[in-house]
Amino acid sequence: MTDATAEMRTLVVEREFAHPPDRIWRALTQSDLLAEWIMPNDFRAEVGERFEMAAEWGKVEGEVLAIDPQRSLSYRWNGPGLESVVNWTLDETPAGTRLRMEQTGFRPDQKMAYHGARTGWPRFLNALERLLERMN
Repeated sequence: MTDATAEMRTLVVEREFAHPPDRIWRALTQSDLLAEWIMPNDFRAEVGERFEMAAEWGKVEGEVLAIDPQRSLSYRWNGPGLESVVNWTLDETPAGTRLRMEQTGFRPDQKMAYHGARTGWPRFLNALERLLERMN
């Protein structure tokens, strides 16, 4: 018998932003700001809250699992045929903030979902950078 979790794949994307953690935290947790760089949603940053995000390719359903304000955020990220968890970690640096996104739960047979996430998250983070430049 094998451990099913040992076969799961994880995607990690890290980027350093020249912005303080509080600004990035707002972009990660405020529904109107999330809509600008990820997709329209009804997100509420409270543990146990369920949310939906929708795009032309489909819908993501989630649930907030853990919050450590301005440090980490974790939620379920369940899309078409995918049940995963997204973990965000913010670390203050001398130049701003290092943001780490880790998405876990890709099964070996979900190559398309994994590769879609691998190309999608960097695009999302590019959009986040543009949003952060405009924010007060």
